[in-house]
Amino acid sequence: MSSIAALTLGVLLLTTSAVAQEGERTVVEPEDTGAILCNPGMGWVLHYYDNVPRNYGSRLEPSDTLDDWPGLTVIYLRIPWSYVEPAEGEFNWSVVDTPAQRWIDKGKQVAFRFSCTESWMRYATPEWVQKAGASGHNFTPGRVDDDGPFWEPDYDDPVFLGKLSNFLAAAAERYDGSPDVAFIDVGSFGVWGEGHTFASTRLAYSAETVKRHIDLHCKHFTRTLLAANDDFASQGRGQVTIDYACEKGLTLRDDSILVQGGTRAYFNADMAPAFWPNVPVVLESEHYGGSRDRGNWGDGSLYLKAAEDYHASYASIHWWPREFLNECRDLIARMSMRLGYRIQLIRASWDATVRVKGTLDWSATWRNAGVAPCLPGGFPAITLKDEKGGVAGVFVDESLDVRSLPVGPPGEVESVRQDDVFTLPFNLKPGTYSMYISVGRRDGRPTIALPLAGDDGHHRYPLGELRVRGDYAVQTAGPQREDDRWRLPATWRVHTSLPDGVRPFLHFERDGRIVFQGYPEEGPALAELPRPGTVNLPCTFEIPNDARGQSFEIKIGLWVPERIGRPDERMIPDHDLGDLRVLVGTLNVDENGDPSFTAPAGG
Repeated sequence: MSSIAALTLGVLLLTTSAVAQEGERTVVEPEDTGAILCNPGMGWVLHYYDNVPRNYGSRLEPSDTLDDWPGLTVIYLRIPWSYVEPAEGEFNWSVVDTPAQRWIDKGKQVAFRFSCTESWMRYATPEWVQKAGASGHNFTPGRVDDDGPFWEPDYDDPVFLGKLSNFLAAAAERYDGSPDVAFIDVGSFGVWGEGHTFASTRLAYSAETVKRHIDLHCKHFTRTLLAANDDFASQGRGQVTIDYACEKGLTLRDDSILVQGGTRAYFNADMAPAFWPNVPVVLESEHYGGSRDRGNWGDGSLYLKAAEDYHASYASIHWWPREFLNECRDLIARMSMRLGYRIQLIRASWDATVRVKGTLDWSATWRNAGVAPCLPGGFPAITLKDEKGGVAGVFVDESLDVRSLPVGPPGEVESVRQDDVFTLPFNLKPGTYSMYISVGRRDGRPTIALPLAGDDGHHRYPLGELRVRGDYAVQTAGPQREDDRWRLPATWRVHTSLPDGVRPFLHFERDGRIVFQGYPEEGPALAELPRPGTVNLPCTFEIPNDARGQSFEIKIGLWVPERIGRPDERMIPDHDLGDLRVLVGTLNVDENGDPSFTAPAGG
């Protein structure tokens, strides 16, 4: 049975780590390591192509994948259509696939924008589209100009839309639904693909035009997240365009953070509540160097404030990346602590010792310290590892999807407690196991990095130990002569109540066959055996004449005669041979019938 109870905790990050025993429970309060994490559906987005192909990845060697940039998860390839389809039906996908593969090989994702108008080149839409009959306008940035150096298509022209549809179909065949693609912008409308014409013709287009371009992308990209620009609402089109994008399942991006400074650093955070609970919001700052040099950037804290207000999952690296990192390292670290989600384990407790084939009582308190929900979702899982690092047990609590963890301002976020009782697998052997925590799929595969120490390389993190006990433990000494019989002293430490009638057995085995046996001494100790506690109860045996010159493994255990032939005939020892028997030594019988005893290796 599982239950989830909410409670309010006022501390953003734990500053201490504690391990304690409360009775028979282990209690752990892990410390957030402060590490910047790379997780699905969030992170920093590098503008490798920023419309202009030389910005901002051109200074990176092919082998340089910015491994020193903390939290980098997405490479953004924003490129004019004409670079990819220079002639109709002839595609140069290498333009995007070449840089993409460098980062995909490192486990990162890519994102795309294919633009149709630029203010630095004449034909962002391929010239062959114009020659095919598509209408449009020459312009000088800011006005229609018959002699202008640049060309903007009529965004409603049927020839233009038909050719664009063909291109998007080809792109979707390659990239739609790919796990390597984080999102694709609806970038076919407006100068730079930003959803406005302020820096091109300044011609006004209706909301219906924007919807047409949204629909065209939705037609071809049915499995990949699409992004709508906040400027779709500009030039008098209004909120209807944003509402339509939301209804169609798109996310929101704002390309103009800190183009201006102060109170005008951004304008459309009020659009974000319709999006961020369900899809990852994307923020793009102004080109860092331009904003810095105009005095709008300041200390960059308004970028962090925008991430808070928009509940953003992604933020752009919109400049030469290492210059930005070197000058804004502290800001980047502070933003990384809040950008997207940050799943914290606040407290965990569990039974320090459990019985084999029993249950594990588990409790944990979780919190999301990020600004956005954990939209990919995930379920907490406990993994038990043996002394060799092998996975011996996996337990997933499907009652808590971390996507449901609430978000809030620093210091005010609500935490959620999870309680569960897990049934131990039938084949889990007694012993001491290392316990790890992770968050991921329902089958226990980790997918989300946590800010905890000791990552095993698969996003599992050590918490402590779990001792799995059997029904009993037994210790023996060497055989002792008693008249014409032999006596094997044995001390039985019984952990839990055993069935009435339980009694020891003693096997002397050679070549996998029981040759002779011993039996428990009758008396009060035998009657006390079923109750938890310690009982000294030896077994006696006689050595047969035909045992001379031979050696025998001595194996001991507990059984219930009335259960003979049943799977639960034998009780479970703390350490066994896989057959519910304990090897306690070897009996060596010489030619004269005199025995000697050898203890087992390691014991």
